[in-house]
Amino acid sequence: MTEPVRRFEPLWQLALRRLALLPILLLLVSVIIFVLLHVGRGDPAMDYLRLSGITPTDQALMEARHRLGLDLPLVQQYGRWLWGALHLDFGTSFISGEPVLAMLLDYLPATLSLVAVALVVTAIFSVALGLLAGSYPDRWPDHLVRFIAFLGVSMPNFWLGFLMVLLFSVWLEWLPPMGYGGPLHFVMPAMAISLMTISINARMLRTSLLEARAQRHVHYARLRGLSSGRQLRAHVLPHALLPLLTASGMAIGELIGGAFVIENIFAWPGVGRLAVEAIHNRDFPVLQCFTLLMTLVYVLANLGVDVVHAWLDPRIRRHRVAPSGDMT
Repeated sequence: MTEPVRRFEPLWQLALRRLALLPILLLLVSVIIFVLLHVGRGDPAMDYLRLSGITPTDQALMEARHRLGLDLPLVQQYGRWLWGALHLDFGTSFISGEPVLAMLLDYLPATLSLVAVALVVTAIFSVALGLLAGSYPDRWPDHLVRFIAFLGVSMPNFWLGFLMVLLFSVWLEWLPPMGYGGPLHFVMPAMAISLMTISINARMLRTSLLEARAQRHVHYARLRGLSSGRQLRAHVLPHALLPLLTASGMAIGELIGGAFVIENIFAWPGVGRLAVEAIHNRDFPVLQCFTLLMTLVYVLANLGVDVVHAWLDPRIRRHRVAPSGDMT
């Protein structure tokens, strides 16, 4: 019997295979968030009347529920929403009356820019601190990085944000305390979001560096007389960075989640701030579209990381193929 051979899946095929699962994932997320929103406590019609300055009489509540479509059975409400979503119509805000998708797309660039800056900061400091700790294991640079990592994973990002505002804005007056504008406005929010991820990644890179240096091929390179710098660049660092690249997919989700809290501290005009207001006002259409949009951003970001990882490490794309050409 002929044994199956191994072939490498093209990168475009890997991406298409992952993207094929995206509609199913979005559908499941939409069902879950729709049910959770409607079985929770509170009445959106009451909040609608409160914000409109209307006395919440029985007649006013009935008219508000009819206006918002909340008097229909739950299945019919979801069916109407799903039909609109398939045509990129995610409804209108209960509070402002504006199209939900347009609102979120107006706020999304501010959040994505903050997350992008935080991701760059995370990559730079993670590699720098990881290399420092891995190059001097159990010496004072390593102990310093461990201390920084301990603080990073122990301190909540919102508390760090308050401390940074107190230090750099109130006492030293170096940085603007809040708002969205020039490059200086990014410094404190980006650092507050990324410190925990930097701490985790730096420790991970340190461990990967020590494991890579213990590999046999690195030992042979050392015996051949390669300098420490060439050993690091050619044999150690490429192997040690692969786990860090994989972890960056999860880091994107952590940075997005952290941005929602930090945006409210620094008055950042992003979707996180909009979502908090929607939660307070029980603005269901905004929350429904917001959840789907963040799911889409997170999945696409992780897909990009997976494609880069598969490009750097082709073993991920290796499949067993039967002699006839059928995948097994």
